[in-house]
Amino acid sequence: MLQIESLNTYYGDSHILRGVDVTLPTATSVGLLGRNGMGKTTLIRSLMGYVRPASGRVKMDGQDVTGWAPEKMARHGIGYVPEGRGIFPNLSVRENLVMSARAGVDGKRTWTFDRVMHTFPRLTERLSHGGQQLSGGEQQMLSIGRALMTNPRLLILDEATEGLAPLIVAEIWRVIGEIRATGIATLIVDRDWRKVLGNTEQAVVMEKGRIVRQGPSAGLLAEPKVLEELLGV
Repeated sequence: MLQIESLNTYYGDSHILRGVDVTLPTATSVGLLGRNGMGKTTLIRSLMGYVRPASGRVKMDGQDVTGWAPEKMARHGIGYVPEGRGIFPNLSVRENLVMSARAGVDGKRTWTFDRVMHTFPRLTERLSHGGQQLSGGEQQMLSIGRALMTNPRLLILDEATEGLAPLIVAEIWRVIGEIRATGIATLIVDRDWRKVLGNTEQAVVMEKGRIVRQGPSAGLLAEPKVLEELLGV
């Protein structure tokens, strides 16, 4: 469904992504791993259109979508849960969800307001609260719920559990499992590599802006020495 070919991205004179190639098949979950500063978020921002690559291509269903605006990528079926959550603090929980509701590219509305409420029952008690009134965990639930309301084919989660209490982290991973079971492809960035590898079919490891390892998650999980070398764990 998503193919990244020879992507090179710069911030000013700094060469961040260096010939990155990644393939994400339909309905597949892929983990994106690497130490801090290795280019993971830049890769996401490049494929989402927040940063324009200097060269290379991003393709969806064989169509070249390189450099498309983020809103156009969203309409093409990508849901994005950014690091930092990115909810609207001056809107209520209900407004944050309803404003993003739309059918998927296939015209279906699998993820409705009611389904999001069932998935995140804690939000039902906060519907009239403003985004800034929520706890960090509740904000993360709202960010994921808002992305699901767009009925995406691909959901990108960038550090979805960062800074959250253990009980909330467990809840987020439970929901990620439920999302995967519905057939939505996922691209997951998270510091907990064990959870990432345990909740994905494929894994990609980045180092200094390059892809240095790519393959089945289970295979990488069985190679602790490789993980120690690449991730510093």
